[in-house]
Amino acid sequence: MFHHLIEFLTSPSQGWSLLTYSFLVTFIAFYAIYLLVGMRRREVMMCYVVAFSLFFSFKANGALMLLLPASAIVSWWLTRRMLNSTGNRKWWLLTIVVVDLAPLLYYKYTNFMIEIVNEVLTTNFSPLSLLLPIGLSFYTFQTISYSIDVYRGNFPGDATLLEYLFYITFFPLLMAGPITRAGTLIPQLRAEPADRKSPQLVYTGLWLIILGLLKKALVADYIAEYNNWIFDDPTAYSGFENVMSLFGYSLQIYCDFSGYSDVSIGIAALMGFRLNENFRFPYQSLNLTEFWRRWHIALSTWFRDYLYIPLGGNRKGKWRTYANNFITMLVAGLWHGASWMFVIWGAMHGVGLVVHKALRQQLDKLPDRFWVRAMAWTVTFAYLLVTWIFFRSTSWEKAMAMCHQIIYDFDWAYLIPFVKARPVWTLFTFGGLLFQAIRQRQADSIRDAFIRSPWIVKMLVFLIVIQLVVNFSQDSVRPFIYAQF
Repeated sequence: MFHHLIEFLTSPSQGWSLLTYSFLVTFIAFYAIYLLVGMRRREVMMCYVVAFSLFFSFKANGALMLLLPASAIVSWWLTRRMLNSTGNRKWWLLTIVVVDLAPLLYYKYTNFMIEIVNEVLTTNFSPLSLLLPIGLSFYTFQTISYSIDVYRGNFPGDATLLEYLFYITFFPLLMAGPITRAGTLIPQLRAEPADRKSPQLVYTGLWLIILGLLKKALVADYIAEYNNWIFDDPTAYSGFENVMSLFGYSLQIYCDFSGYSDVSIGIAALMGFRLNENFRFPYQSLNLTEFWRRWHIALSTWFRDYLYIPLGGNRKGKWRTYANNFITMLVAGLWHGASWMFVIWGAMHGVGLVVHKALRQQLDKLPDRFWVRAMAWTVTFAYLLVTWIFFRSTSWEKAMAMCHQIIYDFDWAYLIPFVKARPVWTLFTFGGLLFQAIRQRQADSIRDAFIRSPWIVKMLVFLIVIQLVVNFSQDSVRPFIYAQF
């Protein structure tokens, strides 16, 4: 047994995430010690959590985890130098951003640039054998946001190295965010330990973990298998089956990523830290502008504050506003991955945002009637479905093949046979999409009822969810979609 423990502690683990059984067992041991000693002295707690966070990164990335503390230490030191500089701080900030982005650009975009060079110059450079460190995109954005906030005076920049390491390496956020600002997390580190011992916060964390398990390990993982079949070979299936996979993927990516966010925010809550929500029923949106205020809120606000506004935002006139929207979404698409498909997806969202803003005055004159809202929702959701084709497809040819099947080979005659053949998939997919219609106050009421319930009820709910996950799981929990970004 001791040999297995040593092997576990010294070996990276493929597929390591917040929802693996090995993490669950490890977290229980970590959390027990955290409750005993971690809440008493702030410095002890931070050292303990940083050590565990680095271990978490090692399990996910192996030796590449060294990038995490190295990037954090260099960025912290440069930011302190910028803060104490009497010269031009803009050059310091530019240096920091370039240094912070360098590992991300190298690991994520080198082969993409080689591909472009080969196409443009008809050369034959071989791609490099590079493995993207998990979480690199997310903690890079956190280091950049800290430095920019210090430069702008939005955060004092007095974080100690230990506080900064805690903020950058905090393990619930490492794999796929949500991207958290220093102003959200570091002040909570400086609060009295008693302030982090709220039973309501702990129960809220447990509720979010349960919700995340339902979304990710139950719904997203179950419906993913069929979705993957269709996207891997669209021409092997009818247009109707292709449309069903679009509905399925729209729910899958929502449940996958919002499920991770729920678990991440929930684990942080168990430890006494309040993080901001990352999804707010995005498929209720009546336009793309509203969608990006509800979807992946941490990322959309990051691009708004650190790219869109510095480009000029909406302060430079109508056409400059349109260009800034388009550029921001283009970069957001490229952030998701080094692929032309993500660039196309970002461009489609950029065009959609520009069209909405161009027509906004006319749209605002429409009466606030049910049929108007229903039409706006239908157009918005249909456009989102089309954009997911390009987000999920691995090539332009496959995306076009799916579009061809949907346009030229769609037949309602497949409906009844499809439902009979895949009743659980149909229930999960369309039940999950219908659940998106729930109002925020109704969701809050359900959460509050869980928080007020006796501990035995909480335990039963948790065990029922675990049993459902076990019954419907596809051998193991699939890797989080956003972990690859």
